[in-house]
Amino acid sequence: MTTPSAADRPGISGPGTEPLPRYGSRAAQTSDTVGPPGPAGQHPVAWSDRTDGDTGPVPIVGDRPSPPPPPADQVPTATAMPLPGEVEELPTTERPAGGRAGRDLRAAIGVGVGLVAVIVASLLLWRPAFLAVLVTAILVAVVELTRALRAGGFSAPLVPLLVGALVMEGLAWSRGPTGLVVGFLLTALAVLLWRLGHGPAGYLRDAASGVLVAIYVPLLAGFAVLLLVPDDGAARVLAFIATVVASDVGGYAAGVLFGKHPMAPSISPKKSWEGMAGSVLACMLVATPFVVLWLDGPWWGGLVFGAALAASSTIGDLGESLIKRDLAIKDMGNLLPGHGGIMDRLDSLLPSAAVAYLLLSVLAPV
Repeated sequence: MTTPSAADRPGISGPGTEPLPRYGSRAAQTSDTVGPPGPAGQHPVAWSDRTDGDTGPVPIVGDRPSPPPPPADQVPTATAMPLPGEVEELPTTERPAGGRAGRDLRAAIGVGVGLVAVIVASLLLWRPAFLAVLVTAILVAVVELTRALRAGGFSAPLVPLLVGALVMEGLAWSRGPTGLVVGFLLTALAVLLWRLGHGPAGYLRDAASGVLVAIYVPLLAGFAVLLLVPDDGAARVLAFIATVVASDVGGYAAGVLFGKHPMAPSISPKKSWEGMAGSVLACMLVATPFVVLWLDGPWWGGLVFGAALAASSTIGDLGESLIKRDLAIKDMGNLLPGHGGIMDRLDSLLPSAAVAYLLLSVLAPV
């Protein structure tokens, strides 16, 4: 194999040849024969390894052209990937308020202790006082939920819901389960009729959201009123609330210390199966003494009561988280530092009140 001489290599400096055109000159831009000759019958191959017949600029030997910039619509935006040292912004419903568990722990504990003190004092001193506390919390929760729904485009009628909440709790206290059901039906009918005055646009959406609020808050809270009605109603309400609080505390502690397997990452990323196990254990430990010593129920009834309320508390928490995620909000309100709104504290209590009433009617009947 013979090496071609400089004279046989066009574009390369040597005796009897012209100097190599500098990169960027017109001669370089029109040259496509720089490099050694290719196979017989073909043009010489350029030093830039171009084989597609392109006649664009030919770089100096050893250099390679930079790739062309991507189209403007394919350039990644500044928020597509965080820079080194930066933290990727979380969705609104996942932004922590402070601490590993996502809230201000000191404020949460202080507010929680204050709420427990008010509840226990009202129950032990005068049961109707607890009814007044409960009704006040329900009215605030109805306002918070309707405002949150309005941010998502749902205009639940507020006036009939507030009046209906008062009617439901009053009838539950004076007429029992039948009164609660009648009060709910009247409230639902009032919501449907009230919304007629605003025209047909969005009627089904707004009326359905109003009925949802009536079911979610005053109807479920009415079962707590039913727990309060018997002579041992204070013990029944305390057993129900203490078990739900144990579920929250046990799940929080177990989740922070041992949580590794998410339960429902698309709804509540911080809730784990380890936290659920902690909730069940804590609820059983707290509920059993209440059921056995205060309500004269069987020992196994405390285990069933605790496990059932751990499940209902978790479902209630996930249910409200699902609503907040759909509405793209962090909390239902900001009335309670470290907790959010009243509705954010009632999320576990509301469905658990119905479960507690039904179970205690069987495990410890009046």
